[in-house]
Amino acid sequence: MTSKTRAKLRSLAAQTNSLFQIGKGGIEDEFLKGVSQALDKRELVKVSVLKTSPVSAKEALGILSENLKAEPIAATGNTLVLYRRSNADGVKHIEL
Repeated sequence: MTSKTRAKLRSLAAQTNSLFQIGKGGIEDEFLKGVSQALDKRELVKVSVLKTSPVSAKEALGILSENLKAEPIAATGNTLVLYRRSNADGVKHIEL
């Protein structure tokens, strides 16, 4: 993925609210399942990492991108952004 593509995805994510929060429970199987379903429907997901979380935003970005086979886009402050092209029917794809 090129830097221009990442910049475009970051700008799209800046216009949206976080869909998920990682708290003191950390990253569990149900959380991964929810984020995966959201990626199938939206392709771009923004996640907030609370101060009580056992992992930082950068660590969470690495864990999520590896487990969900998604592209890590950004980890800024306590927020991270993931992208994964969806294969689901009826999904409006993000033009890269």
